[in-house]
Amino acid sequence: MTLFTGIDHVQLAAPPESEEKARHFFHTILGMPEIPKPEDLAKRGGVWFDCGGLEVHIGVEEPFSPARKAHPALRVHNLELARERLQEFNWPVKPEQPLNGSPRFYTEDPFGNRIELIER
Repeated sequence: MTLFTGIDHVQLAAPPESEEKARHFFHTILGMPEIPKPEDLAKRGGVWFDCGGLEVHIGVEEPFSPARKAHPALRVHNLELARERLQEFNWPVKPEQPLNGSPRFYTEDPFGNRIELIER
């Protein structure tokens, strides 16, 4: 029997005062609804999003350094639609070989953090 039931959230780092850039990418481009942060955490900055039951937290980190290798892999229903959406906003899409038969590609958030999109 496993103790774990799943992943609740992933956190990506961002530089101070980058909330609007995060909203543009995660909400406007990717379509993730914003989740209100608890009052006691809101004063720290950052912004949270709903990703189909998994939360993506963008947290302020200073000094900031993007995660170029470590990354979340976000599942999508339609990888081609996600690719088209990113390209519509001139966002980078880096092709990658399928993983166990599942098509995928990489992109990055506005802060240089690596993000994988995969269709299972």
